[in-house]
Amino acid sequence: MSTLANDTSVRTGLQLGLPLAIAAAFTFGMSGAWARGLIDAGWTPGAAVTVRIWVAAIVLLIPTVISLRGRWKLLGKNAGIIAAYGLLAVTATQLFYFQAVAVMDVGLALLIEYTAPIAVVLWLWMRRGEKPTRRSILGALIAFVGLVLMLDVLSGRTVDIGGVLWAFGAMVGAAAYFVLSGKSDTGLPPLVLAGAGLFVGALGLTVAGAVGVLPMSWNTNDVTYRFGTVPWFVPVLAIGIVATALAYVLGIASTRLLGSRLASFIALAEVVAALLFGWLLLGQLPNPLQGVGAALVLAGVVVVKLGEPASSDGVASTAGDPALAIPAEELAEPS
Repeated sequence: MSTLANDTSVRTGLQLGLPLAIAAAFTFGMSGAWARGLIDAGWTPGAAVTVRIWVAAIVLLIPTVISLRGRWKLLGKNAGIIAAYGLLAVTATQLFYFQAVAVMDVGLALLIEYTAPIAVVLWLWMRRGEKPTRRSILGALIAFVGLVLMLDVLSGRTVDIGGVLWAFGAMVGAAAYFVLSGKSDTGLPPLVLAGAGLFVGALGLTVAGAVGVLPMSWNTNDVTYRFGTVPWFVPVLAIGIVATALAYVLGIASTRLLGSRLASFIALAEVVAALLFGWLLLGQLPNPLQGVGAALVLAGVVVVKLGEPASSDGVASTAGDPALAIPAEELAEPS
């Protein structure tokens, strides 16, 4: 009977988790294209991401308070996880990604960000002596070749090194996002982790802007996209409400249902979404050689993931993949 109950639980997790994960990927995927419009209109990446996070935090404020009613001790008990989530999974990921899309195509920046599983494997090897499997090494090599083609360096094209480095910074934040989202032993409802994390991230960005560490510049000029011109608040609301508040809640909920391993696979759909929205809103499309490189990057990441040890808890594992189960305090350490 217990086996039947477990099978039913796994099926239920898949049936609910899969559509939630796909929805999270597509809502996250639209953020770069909307943000690029604001940046082209004179906004700094710092201002765009700060407004994005504040809008999302305000939208989730009341639902978060309602979810915490009678359980306020959870915030103090999980202060470290909330801080790590807000500063790494929210602030670092989004700020670095927006910095990258300011100088390079949206889809290409996101593809670099989604080499996160490869970085995790290499980090575990160097830091903890956990040697990757042959399949993981093969996947890393495939992805590296894809990156070379995707950046179009062989044709003599000038590469914006700053943009590439920002995208790699976003990759570190993405790894933290999956690890922290998959931790269900904290007692924090997904809505609370998202709401509290976004609030911490918004405060951090605001302080950085106030002291002059993060350049902040914005205006109320209309923003031009491929389909036409819209008031400035249209992309702001689209990024804040849909591509952040809704996306983070869907992402955390789906990761807890599916586990970090499967959720991170499905999240690769965000790359497809970013390419789609980059084309719809900005008219950006990679050239044929870059398209081959993008396909190799995705293939390499998939091979790396397949080379990792399977989770002992099955599909619905909330602890996630052992190869990704990096303690939050270690993730917070400077490399």
